[in-house]
Formats: sequence, structure tokens, C-alpha cells
Amino acid sequence: MLANLTGLLLRRRRVVLLVAVLLALVGGALSATLFDKMKAGGFDDPGAESGRAADVLAEDFGREDLNLALLVRAQDSVDDPATAAAGEELSRRLAEEDGVAEVFSYWLADRAPQLRAENGDKALILAAVEGDDTEAGERLTELEPHFEGEQAGGLHVEIGGTAMINRELGELSERDAVRGEMLAFPILLVILVLIFGSLVAAALPLIVGALTIMLSMGMMWALAGVTDLSVFAVNVVTLLGLGLAVDYSLLMVNRYREELAAGRQPAAAIRVMMLSAGRTVVFSAVTVAVTLAGLAWFPLLALRSMAYAGIAVAVLTAVVTLTVLPALLALLGPRVEAGRLFRRRGAAAAAAPGAAGDVANGFWHRLASFVMRRPVPVATLGVLVLLLLGSPFLGIKMGTADERGLPESSAGRQVAETLRAEFDSGESQALNVVLPGTPADSGEVPAYAAEVSALAGVARVDTVTGSYAQGTEAAPPGARHEDFAARDGGGVHLSVVPEPNGTAAVEDLVREIRDLPAPGEALVGGQTAVNMDGIDSILDRLPVAGLTLVVTMVILLFLLTGSALLPFLAMLLSGLGLTATFGALVWGFQDGHLSGLLGFTTTGDVVGTVPVLLFAVAFALGMDYQVFMLSRIREEYEHTGDPTAAVAVGLERIGRIVTAAAAALSVVFLAFLISDISFMMAMGVGLPLAVLMDATLIRGVLLPATMRLGGRAIWWLPPGLQRVHRRFGLHEHVPPPATDAGDAGDAGDATDAGDAGERVRADR
Repeated sequence: MLANLTGLLLRRRRVVLLVAVLLALVGGALSATLFDKMKAGGFDDPGAESGRAADVLAEDFGREDLNLALLVRAQDSVDDPATAAAGEELSRRLAEEDGVAEVFSYWLADRAPQLRAENGDKALILAAVEGDDTEAGERLTELEPHFEGEQAGGLHVEIGGTAMINRELGELSERDAVRGEMLAFPILLVILVLIFGSLVAAALPLIVGALTIMLSMGMMWALAGVTDLSVFAVNVVTLLGLGLAVDYSLLMVNRYREELAAGRQPAAAIRVMMLSAGRTVVFSAVTVAVTLAGLAWFPLLALRSMAYAGIAVAVLTAVVTLTVLPALLALLGPRVEAGRLFRRRGAAAAAAPGAAGDVANGFWHRLASFVMRRPVPVATLGVLVLLLLGSPFLGIKMGTADERGLPESSAGRQVAETLRAEFDSGESQALNVVLPGTPADSGEVPAYAAEVSALAGVARVDTVTGSYAQGTEAAPPGARHEDFAARDGGGVHLSVVPEPNGTAAVEDLVREIRDLPAPGEALVGGQTAVNMDGIDSILDRLPVAGLTLVVTMVILLFLLTGSALLPFLAMLLSGLGLTATFGALVWGFQDGHLSGLLGFTTTGDVVGTVPVLLFAVAFALGMDYQVFMLSRIREEYEHTGDPTAAVAVGLERIGRIVTAAAAALSVVFLAFLISDISFMMAMGVGLPLAVLMDATLIRGVLLPATMRLGGRAIWWLPPGLQRVHRRFGLHEHVPPPATDAGDAGDAGDATDAGDAGERVRADR
């Protein structure tokens, strides 16, 4: 298939490039409206108990979670008659707005003390904006000009709540995606020039990367039309697409230059590049796609979106690399070396497999030889270092994204911090307990409400039969209690207002209410319950996702290597390479040691989606480099039959380019550090660290050490699996060095499409 594709590309290279550019322009144009089609939030599990509680509240009671908070500042006291009149008018005006389901205001709730600041100069108006996170954000944008800032009666209003926080997270994510790309491209150009020493060769990966990003954005636009996608997928997917494009282009261009240096003509060099490096790119893209597909097991939209978009981007990156890049090389021919600024030392040493070359004096060959002479102590030391760096991960505490992940200038964060500091109330953290099968006139409701109100940490319980506190009735049923009954009378719900004792205390309260016997089915919801259920969903699905990943990767690596043992070794080394990353995640972000340097607020936990996403992307990239290395080592092993020499020579031929690719990819992911969202900063630290550890310590030290210890046994394969691999495995068919008549027959510059096709056929 790759041979046929190569012939087509050489004959129709200009057509291929024209089609690619046109499609990229279409993708770029579609991306202008991409963010309008994507969803905000995505950190909750709609199928969990809290999600079902929210659905019942909306359908049977017409009520939504209180996701909007107006922090109203008065010139003097909120109880001043003129101020109170203005506050009441403001509250009524908000309640009359379309899309606002309910309003709880200090001035409309008999001046409830929990809605008034301790010093008396501020009061709260809480409301429920209808719709999901995206719809609520859009409605908030419409409401904002009318309710933010100076209002009648000398009032000043600041807008907060989860609707504002989710909207700000989406806006910052969109801005970060653009800033990250603008930062990555010029730095990548400098690194690529240092790698290749040629302006033309350095520009090729960036051209492929730019086309990949534009096409990826168009692909995501199409995906957003058929399924929900979280806005946070854009940051990871666009940078991942750029990183993979650079990785694959480096591998391909490096192999093409090797073949030119070995004496092949351009068309034949392209053919060998496609049959060797191109095959590796295909396999690598499948590996990355399969790894990211594991995120689809999780019900959280943010993770599921990464799965859908990640699969598309991995496949699309491979398609662009295997079509656009060969077509560009066919046009350039030997001019790929044009614009040379300096000559890279040892460029000629990296020749094709089996060719003569002074590889023994190369850095990676010397390193591998040193390691393989002392495999036990070197491997032991390497493993101990990684385990030590990863030890902080043993104390990980997973939490959820909240306002503290936003910059201090964020309006949503400022309002939330004021509520926490100055309001002696858990009103904004109220829990909803829904009893869908319990009639409104059931005699069990008052007893259950009283029992809930008697729990430690509960300030008040409101329901259809009145208000309760400390196990007794605090207020008889009135007009404001009628809405706690379902529209058809077939269910009731309770609003449980916790005391202001912090998030951990509210989480304990959720667990106690869920353990409490109820008159019938009881669904506990509210933002704290949503956050808890999101974390539980991640933990519950981890075993299934992990097992699926292991089984799939073992099969794929078996097809690549033709070994029964190497797949397990590769998996073990890739997992081991992530220990330092997860240790740094806990040490730097949970414990806060990087907060001063990066300027974020320490929360004492790690956002639960970050370790999962970090593992998926970092493991995919680790396996990506694993494929690069093992593919070249196997190629050398097939030529020499010497397992030790194959490791050293294979590492020399590919080690430099893998490390260069890791450096380039790390620069791409460092762009996350410019984000104003703290959990995106964690990706900017974790991903570059994972990539560099994998491409250096794992591939340069532990891989050669363990393969030396395994010797020929590392390539062992039982007879039954040998037959399977012969039929379904992936095999190299790379021609010998350029000493045969085939290459002699395709001498000349590969600039004519027909001549190029003839040269490919001659080489075949």
C-alpha cells in the first residue's frame, strides 16, 4: 500500500499539495466558528446520582442549580431604606428575565442573615440560569451588560457563580490555544534549524504542522456537529497535532537525508523513507490513537472529547505526513539541503541499515555500549531514581476544578473569594435531595427533613412541609415552600444548606445524607455532589480503561516487534517513565512548590481529570518514541542477527532524532505554561517532563540495559505466535544500500513526475 501511495505521490505531487492546501484553508475558515459549537465545563458525570438529581429537578420541579451569584455592594448599609428599595427592584428585574428560573435575594427573603455580609455593606442575589453550562454561559453574556457594574440606588454589582466560572474557563482556554500556537512556531523553527542545519529542511516540519493544525480544527468543527466536544479539547488536540506533525516529519526527513547520504537518488530515497519511516509513522499513529481512545471509557465530557478528537488528530497527522511531506520532498529533491547555515557533525554517519558508517563513534552508540557493559547496576540506579522522583505521587489527593484554578483577576474568582471570606453562609453550597417517588402529602417527609437537619454541619433544611434546623421545625410551610413539591405532586425535594465549614465538611455531609435511610429513592445533588461523583466516575472506570489499554498495546507491539516479551518490557518502561511526571504533579501543584514560580493558587489537591489526561497523552507519546526505537532496532536486528549490536547501532541511528523530536515536542507543550488556568499549567510541566524522561533516561539507559539482559531471549516467540506474526505482523522490506542497478537506473534529479515514477518502478 505504501509503495503504491509513493508512486502516486511522485507522479501527482503538485495535485496532492494543491488539494492539501485547499482543504487546510477550508479547515481554517471553519475553525472561526469552532468555539461557538463546543461545550463549556465537561467535568461532571451526567449519569451519576447528582446528574440524575439535576435532571429530575429540571423536569419535575422546573428548578435548576443556583449557578449565578450577584454580589451587591452598597454605599453604606444594605438595610438602608433607599438601598433596600433599589436591591428589591434589582432582584425583581433579574427574576423577570427570560432563562432565569428562580431568584433568592436578601431583599426578597425576609432579609435572611445568610445572604448578608458580616459588615453589612454587601448582600447576595442568587439565581438559576437555565440550560447546560454552555447555554448558561451564553445567557450570562446577554445578562451581563444589564446587571454588572453601577446600578440604580448607588448599588455596585459583581457577577459570579459557576456559570461565570465556566464561561471564563472557556474564554481563557480559547485564548490560550491561540497564544500557545503563536509561541510554539518561532521557537520550533530555531530548534529545527539547530537539528537540521538547513532552513529548507527545518521549514518542512512546520509546514506539515501548520497544515495539520488547520485540518485538525476543521475536523473538530465537523465532530462538534455530530457529538458534544468540550472546549478544553482544543488546547490539547491542536498542540498534540503540532507535536506529532513535528515528530513524524523529523523521522521522515531524517530518513530521507540518510538515504541521500547513502547514495540513493531522490525518488528511491523517498520510496525507502515511506517503506521504513512511513511504516513507523502509520504504526505510531495507530498507537497514539488507541491510547487516547481509552479516554472514551470515562463519562466526563472533557475526557471523552479528548478521545474523539485525539483519535481524529492522530490519524489526520499521519495522513498529512504521509502525503504532503513526500510530495514536498519530491519537488525539492536534493534541494532539501538548501539554505544550509552550518554542517551537522556526523551527518553522514547515520546511513541506511547494513551500510558502512562510523556509527561506533557516535554518542548514542557509545552510551548504549557503556550501559550494556554494566546493565545491572545501571538499570538498578535508573529505576531507583525514577521511583524516588515519583514517590510524592503516593500522597495524591484528587479534587475538582473550581474558581481557584482561575487567575486572581477573574471576576468569578473574586466573587467566590468574597463569599467565602465575608458571608457566614453555605447558601451557595446548598445540596439538593430529591425524593422522586415520595408524594408531597406523605407523612414521612417532615420526619426525614428533621433527621437531615440534625446532621452535623447542616444549618437549615427547606422542603414542602416547612424549614427545619437542629432536628426540629424552624418555620411552618408558607408560599416559598410550595415549589418544593413536584408539579404533579408525585415527588418532593429538600434544599440542605450546610454550615460554612469548608468543602471537605460538605463532602462528608453528602456521604452522610446518602447513607441516611429515606422514605424512598433519594438522589443527592448540588455542586459539591457533582464534583464528588465526577472523581468517583474516574476512579471507577480506571481499571477497565487500563486493562483495555494494556491488552491492545501488547497486541500492537507484538505485531510490530515479532516478540512475545518486548511488548511487556515496552509497557513497563513507558509506565516507569511516567513516575517522575506524576511525582512532579503532586510536588509542584498539590503541595504548591511551583506556585511561586508559575503564579497559581495551591488548592491542596490535583484536578481529577489532569492525571488521567496526562497519563493518556504522555503514555501515547512514550509509546510513540517506543515505536520509533524498537522499529529501528528490529530493522538492525534483521540485518545483523546480533541483538547487542542491533541495540547499539539502532540507538545511534535513531537516538539523536528521537531526542530532537522530544525537545521540539517539549517546546510545544511548554506553551501550556502561559495559560492562566492552573490545571492547564500542570499539563505544561508534566508533558514536557514525561517526553524528555522517556526519550533520554528510558530510551538511552533502561531500554538498552534491559534488552542486553534479555539477549536473544528478548526476541523469543513461540511457534504458534510465529505463524500469527508471519500472517498479520508488520514486516520491513527495505532495499540494501545504493549499490544496485536499481538506484543506478534512477539517477538524476527527481523533478519530473513521469521520471520519478519510472525511478520508483526501477527501484522496485
